[in-house]
Amino acid sequence: MDMHTVVVGTSGATASDVLAVARGGARVELSAEAVAALAASREIVDALAAKPDPVYGVSTGFGALATRHISPELRAQLQRNIVRSHAAGMGPRVEREVVRALMFLRLKTVCSGHTGVRPEVAQTMADVLNAGITPVVHEYGSLGCSGDLAPLSHCALTLMGEGDAEGPDGTVRPAGELLAGHGIRPVVLCEKEGLALLNGTDGMLGMLVMALADLDTLYRSADVTAALSLEALLGTDKVLAPELHAIRPHPGQAASAANMLAVLKGSGLTGHHQDDAPRVQDAYSVRCAPQVAGAGRDTLAHARLVAERELASAVDNPVVLPDGRVESNGNFHGAPVAYVLDFLAIAVADLASVAERRTDRLLDKNRSHGLPPFLADDAGVDSGLMIAQYTQAALVSELKRLAVPASADSIPSSAMQEDHVSMGWSAARKLRTAVDNLTRVIAVELYAATRAVELREGLTPAPATRAVIEAVREAGVGGPGPDRYLAPDLAAAEAFVRDGRLVAAAETVTGPLR
Repeated sequence: MDMHTVVVGTSGATASDVLAVARGGARVELSAEAVAALAASREIVDALAAKPDPVYGVSTGFGALATRHISPELRAQLQRNIVRSHAAGMGPRVEREVVRALMFLRLKTVCSGHTGVRPEVAQTMADVLNAGITPVVHEYGSLGCSGDLAPLSHCALTLMGEGDAEGPDGTVRPAGELLAGHGIRPVVLCEKEGLALLNGTDGMLGMLVMALADLDTLYRSADVTAALSLEALLGTDKVLAPELHAIRPHPGQAASAANMLAVLKGSGLTGHHQDDAPRVQDAYSVRCAPQVAGAGRDTLAHARLVAERELASAVDNPVVLPDGRVESNGNFHGAPVAYVLDFLAIAVADLASVAERRTDRLLDKNRSHGLPPFLADDAGVDSGLMIAQYTQAALVSELKRLAVPASADSIPSSAMQEDHVSMGWSAARKLRTAVDNLTRVIAVELYAATRAVELREGLTPAPATRAVIEAVREAGVGGPGPDRYLAPDLAAAEAFVRDGRLVAAAETVTGPLR
């Protein structure tokens, strides 16, 4: 199999599959097993459609209108209408990678054989992904229950050749034109299919998977910058000893401490050059860095477990069961995903908060143990990094607001039929913002800590620290000196953290960090 092709079977997908399609542009193929399962479940739906008894989603209306039986001649119109009416999103466009993840995850569920969708509809979904056509999906429209309805409806609308979509060249055009330009025939939906295309937690799950990937890098980045700050503050690395963390056996804490210890190995700054009033203990933001980052790492582990379960799930209502029954259920409710999205936002806010406290300590001449005020070249004439810390503080304050859980809210809809919703889409959207802001917070700490280490003249930093400083300077992030236009430096530092170069630089000395 080509390494740039993801084959969709009946048993779900992996996080790496989602990332490959959403971010890497991987092609999608349907397995023979999936095509057979699609055909088998469709036979069941067709048989039920031919009977006089009403079956939800096949021969009835939807939501609060489920009591109306729909005659056979109106069912194609019913499926078309649900897509059109539910494509009611508003606000800014959602990012391309989110839409691709959403489409791929809906295809994953369709291929499970539990939705009753025809093989040709699933193939069209794969064709649209492979053509690089991205439906225009808007920020608002999902309550995270009965699935991400409006976002998925905008995707289904594209399959029908309606609405707007972005082509592979980045130009937004009518979807029908884009399909025709790639030789893709619009689908004409049959019984059950319209409902099956929009009844899933795919948007919030896709954003969770991508956040987990980003945070895996950011938590290792935070360990590196915490180590740099400890070194710049002449702190002690004795608190990182594995035997201390073994007696409080949280896995994340042990991993974080081990990373910091690896970065600091061979340092000539840690614990050996105290000021005139030697410290018995470092401040909490320094000493407790592994405990805070470690708790966040364990939160990631829990969220990853939930994501793996969702990736193995078939989320639809009703579902086609192997014994031929088509049963209504509540598996579309986003609570499991919404909770961990909110949990991650809390952990992200706290990690940013402790990083900001270390940065502030580096800049305060009364607490930095000999560093110049604000790490300025000529304090008073120069302001140094004073306002860089303001920016970092503003980001942290915003992160605290983003940590307020969306899933604690619920707003009834559909004439009280859908009287409890998860708000998982909202939780996912704010987590994306939180991840971006955490990246910036870590970048500011990196900027301050590397400058501070360089200002410790006559003392030898750890080899890993030197590797980071050299790499970040090569990336266009300036070192100590008179005041200059800081925004470009901070942007370069942010890019250095975001794309993983910070971790990679440290790992040239430490080997793989945990």
